Amino acid sequence: MDVLVPIDGSDTSFRALSVGAEFLRAFDGHLDVVHVTDTETDATADIIADAREILDAESIDVDPELVTGADLDVRPSNRVGEAILELVTERGYDHVVMGHHGAGAVERAMLGSAAETVVRANEVPVTVVP
Repeated sequence: MDVLVPIDGSDTSFRALSVGAEFLRAFDGHLDVVHVTDTETDATADIIADAREILDAESIDVDPELVTGADLDVRPSNRVGEAILELVTERGYDHVVMGHHGAGAVERAMLGSAAETVVRANEVPVTVVP
């Protein structure tokens, strides 16, 4: 099973990474970890470093990937969700494991939700980790 775990630096995304590691062990598959952003910053480097620490603790030899160039000016969460779906299509993932912040209706209406975008597309099974 090929599993994609998108991370954004939040606690929920790092919990999703741990769940993705469990999927990897249970289904003897392949795990990819990505961070989607429009520009690389110091915060981006910190997110990648934190993900590496979790992967090391889980004894998983995977390098988190940085996906840049996404147009995140308008409704950034939806754009991130669309970028994740593009990766699913291009690379043929069997499953996505991702965190969700549990935003309220007003915040979702204004900002969208990457997890909601991926789930609603119904292109691949998704495990959403709160």
